[in-house]
Amino acid sequence: MSQAQFDLKMRQKHPSFVETGSCFDATNSTHIKVRPGGHEALPKKDLDVSAFSFCKKTNRKTPNQFMRKHSGSGGTLCAPKKNETAAEFPDENVAPSYPPSSRRLSTDRVRNPKQRKTDFPAFMERPNPPNTEFRRFYERGDLPVQIEHGGCNNRIAWKVAIEKLDFHHYLPIFFDGLREVEMPYAFLSEQGVYDMMQVGSSKIVPVIPQLIIPIKTALNTRDRSVIAKVLKVLQALVKCDHEQNLVGQALVPYYRQILPVLNIFIRKNENLGDGMDYGQRKRGNLGGLIMETLEAFETYGGQDAFINIKYFVPVYESVIIN
Repeated sequence: MSQAQFDLKMRQKHPSFVETGSCFDATNSTHIKVRPGGHEALPKKDLDVSAFSFCKKTNRKTPNQFMRKHSGSGGTLCAPKKNETAAEFPDENVAPSYPPSSRRLSTDRVRNPKQRKTDFPAFMERPNPPNTEFRRFYERGDLPVQIEHGGCNNRIAWKVAIEKLDFHHYLPIFFDGLREVEMPYAFLSEQGVYDMMQVGSSKIVPVIPQLIIPIKTALNTRDRSVIAKVLKVLQALVKCDHEQNLVGQALVPYYRQILPVLNIFIRKNENLGDGMDYGQRKRGNLGGLIMETLEAFETYGGQDAFINIKYFVPVYESVIIN
């Protein structure tokens, strides 16, 4: 195998949507009915009647399903050992089967990772359709940006000076594009947010209420790459006016919309044992990014930041208060 074929095999494929079409067509978003971040398409578990009432749903057992000697788990999660001798009955050493609505925790549900994924839909990726406002405005030519291809990396060539832009109009559009995973929309929206925060940091505080819904929608997709991108943007957002810290204090009333998803993924750390993560410079570890973001919220959020963070993320400990 040649080096070129090896590179093509190992290179990560960029995601693409059917609705995007060619580079000369606009995205066909007319038939997209799914809600971004919605949980309607997730697999649902059977309703346990006994959890909400005094009724208990049971099935009549036959004599072959009765509990026999050395066939139970003894109140533990360890699977029972089968007898070496032949069983008197064909199914004597088979553990009794429980209905799907039973609250008993079986060993299969503990040991099978695929079953655990269906048991915990909070970690599942949710729909992320290509119908962002950033994509719609960019495809019809309403955004004054274009890609400037460089030798090492690309950057944005602004057709209008950033200081002259209306941040109330453009900044929420760029924030709405943070949940894009397809090029060039993902690069333009992310880099555009960083450029606007760097140049117009004094204009961001009045726009904070308009940024909450795009941030919440991006986090609700539960896509690891999107969440990591949003966390890095949030860290830069609270630090953009490091002299006054007004942006960090303005975000405190909106922790209710931002922090619940962070509380779900705060323990998602890469456990490599004694190995070494050679991609640390990419900052892709979700648990570490969440801790860095919460520490930045507390540092730049004022005196009320810690108590509000603690309310939504109980495992968080202060980095300021001894």
